[in-house]
Amino acid sequence: MPRRTSRTALDRLRTPGRLTGFLKTASVCALIAGLLSPLGQVAAAAETVAANDYCGSQCSDILPPGENGNATLAQILLNQAFGSQPDHAEDQLGPYANLAKGYSSLTNATINTFFNDASFGVASDQVASTLNPAGRTDVTIVRDKKTGVPHITGTTRYGTEFGAGYAAAQDRLWLMDVFRHVGRGQLTTFAGGAPSNQGLEQQFWRNAPYSEADLQAQIDNAVATNGARGQQALADANAYLAGINSYIDASDSGRYFPGEYVLTGHKDSVTNAGTIDHFKITDLVALASVIGALFGSGGGGEVNNAISLLAAQEQYGVTKGTEVWESFRERNDPEAVLTVHNGESFPYATKPTTPQGEALPDAGTVATEPLVYDPTGTGGDQSASAAAATATANALTSAKRGMSNALVVSGAHTASGHPVAVFGPQTGYFAPQLLMLQEIQGPGISARGASFAGLSMYVELGRGQDYSWSATTSGQDIIDTYAVELCQDDVHYLYHGTCTAMEKIEQKNSWAPTTADGTAAGSYTMRVWKTKYGPVAYRATVGGKKVAYTTLRSSYMHEADSIIGFQMLNDPDYVKSPQTFQSAVQHINYTFNWFYADSTHTAYYNSGDNPVRASGVDAEFPVWAQASYEWKNWNPTTNTADYTAASAHPNSIDQDYYISWNNKQAKDYTTAPWGDGSVHRGNLLEDRVKKLVAAGGVTRASLVKAMADAALTDLRAEDVLPDLLKVVNSSTVTDSTAAAAVTKLQTWLTAGGKRTETSAGSKTYANADAIRILDAWWPLLVEAEFKPGLGSSLFTAFQANLPVDESPSAAHGPTGSHAGSSFQYGWWSYVDKDIRAVLGEPVQGPPAIKYCGGGSLSACRDLLISTLKTAAGKTAAQVYPGDDLCSAGNQWCADSIVQRTLGGIKHYNISWQNRPTYQQVVEFTSHR
Repeated sequence: MPRRTSRTALDRLRTPGRLTGFLKTASVCALIAGLLSPLGQVAAAAETVAANDYCGSQCSDILPPGENGNATLAQILLNQAFGSQPDHAEDQLGPYANLAKGYSSLTNATINTFFNDASFGVASDQVASTLNPAGRTDVTIVRDKKTGVPHITGTTRYGTEFGAGYAAAQDRLWLMDVFRHVGRGQLTTFAGGAPSNQGLEQQFWRNAPYSEADLQAQIDNAVATNGARGQQALADANAYLAGINSYIDASDSGRYFPGEYVLTGHKDSVTNAGTIDHFKITDLVALASVIGALFGSGGGGEVNNAISLLAAQEQYGVTKGTEVWESFRERNDPEAVLTVHNGESFPYATKPTTPQGEALPDAGTVATEPLVYDPTGTGGDQSASAAAATATANALTSAKRGMSNALVVSGAHTASGHPVAVFGPQTGYFAPQLLMLQEIQGPGISARGASFAGLSMYVELGRGQDYSWSATTSGQDIIDTYAVELCQDDVHYLYHGTCTAMEKIEQKNSWAPTTADGTAAGSYTMRVWKTKYGPVAYRATVGGKKVAYTTLRSSYMHEADSIIGFQMLNDPDYVKSPQTFQSAVQHINYTFNWFYADSTHTAYYNSGDNPVRASGVDAEFPVWAQASYEWKNWNPTTNTADYTAASAHPNSIDQDYYISWNNKQAKDYTTAPWGDGSVHRGNLLEDRVKKLVAAGGVTRASLVKAMADAALTDLRAEDVLPDLLKVVNSSTVTDSTAAAAVTKLQTWLTAGGKRTETSAGSKTYANADAIRILDAWWPLLVEAEFKPGLGSSLFTAFQANLPVDESPSAAHGPTGSHAGSSFQYGWWSYVDKDIRAVLGEPVQGPPAIKYCGGGSLSACRDLLISTLKTAAGKTAAQVYPGDDLCSAGNQWCADSIVQRTLGGIKHYNISWQNRPTYQQVVEFTSHR
């Protein structure tokens, strides 16, 4: 195992001068020899008094890689040279990884082998340190020995929030700084011009190009419209900021600030010259805009929908083409797995009988609006162009990578009679992690759990005294596309009949090479043209008229509003029941599914500001920017409108069980992403939890096992491969290559269709050949099955709506490859329904046309066998071509999870699991 360096021993080491070839071992050895000094401030151990805790030691959590996300320059150099880790930087990674092979023998007694004890407080013999930040007497930060999690206890509200800010900066200062610059579109100037940095800032700034005035306006509005809670939120935020800035000052003067500030040129390692800018309240909104866009902003994609609809109509004619398009869209598929499964209907964004105001583009006229102008140096090279293209695709797609899952079982079906929940957000894997753990106890606040770094004035996902809550991304459509008719020139448009100038917003960035990022000098200007209907995303013509397509999001200019809901969730005097929980999350405008469990009840609520659309408007397609088609009572100045009532959002209390893995919420509730059909990764949870509930006696261990088993399962293998093999085996397979492949696939399927090591740490998959064959076969069979019938143009257009595959080794979404989350988006439902239709089996919501072999079973079988033979002949090196981490052909490595570095500390990669990044296991034993 990597050696560890003490946090307290190295936090105060003076940062050294810049070294040529600073990772060379000899230099590091000399550096360390000269830097070792007596321990810095180490407070005496003290015991914190646990607040009321009704979980009975049955609450657990985990968040890899570790709580400590800050490292001095010396610690970074040690890590780069020898792999050593600062204390608590990596101590949750091993337990998290070990569940993949350890879950089969899990019992309630061994849960905390793989999770942390999430009880309130710290036992006296487990106290590692106690700190009164800035010498304050009204707040104490205690850190435990096992994980180093901060337990913040305050006697005043201000002191409590000051402590939360101080602890956040202790653990995530560099990361917080990175993401406030991402939110402002200034990452390259701050951290360097690497293509990944260019792509990241472009992706988020395109959709939220806020000025300083915009950010402040959000704060003013949130305070003004929320009474006493708004005032309290402002006071909490200011106290939190004071804590962050106090740590910045202390670490700067003590020279134990994160070493990345030296490596990126912001601080001088010899003279300590340079500054770490204080945080201000608008930085919190910039941070919130990134998190909201990444995980809680469903919708968009209307232009891509229009392009594929037109392609379908071109291929089949208007009537049949529309039918084909709708069959692929699966707005309300009767076979889709549902979170609210009692049959209750919650109509939203349904297809109107007679659509009104549609503004479909003329064929071939759509052009994506440029974002980058006047590039110089590495701001305009090939790598930069590729990064920009990926950023644009991620920003404009409806297939948002929200991730996360939840399994919640009512007490009526558990062994104890108390509800059991296993849930958490799947936020990717980073070093340091985007989330951080904490416990906060103070006047009006009592919670433990995870919060996004820089927004941790409240626990955002976690537990209170006698209840716990979590969320998954829901993805319902709160983004609409409007066609604004141009007038005068390309930067004026008609608004209610008046030719109106667009607002030009620019962000100029430049960078130079640093020790951390050697990217050569470069620059560019990001430019967005903004209308009252939102930023321009595309240009086209509609009926010969020049238009700009804009995107209007209900949460635009309102990212700060959700602070009220999180404040309520942390307030033990507010959340006392499932009903008050639902009331709290109604104040969160991000598109999330929220889950709740206490000792007696469970609950669910789908949050988000769902706009009330004009009668006849189809949310799937662009509409004209005219008063008749605007959201009801929409005010462009404040971007407010009428929203659907809380009762119209999918919600439930005490259903027998709930599952969510970004699947469809309820009957008739349309979500923006495609793919809510007969096969969805939510089925992996649904099938397992349903069996547990039917058997009764569910325990924490059995529910964790269900989650962990689903986390290792290949969705295509479990839910689609059996029907594919049924077609292939409809007559004897005589070809020896195909027969051997079928045998391997069948053996793997019989073993459970899992992507799991032969033994813990072997770094080799059991049934490796079968996995390789399916990975190679899937894209081949999809193309052979659908492209002949759809035609090349429509097949390509549908892939812009929904990717064909999302295997663990794929590079997908904002987190790229090695991201863990898999099988969220793909054509598995299309293949499943089509193959079943060709087999003559009953299909609810069938395809408009039988595609495989033109509907002929024998022809379908022939193309499956042909593509299977081709797949079987592909080598591992062809299927897994390798990258910066993995050599070509290394299957396990291609799938493996990497903590993507956002700072100077690196971690080892772990075996693939498809599970939440932060995860809770809870079963409360009593209630206030």
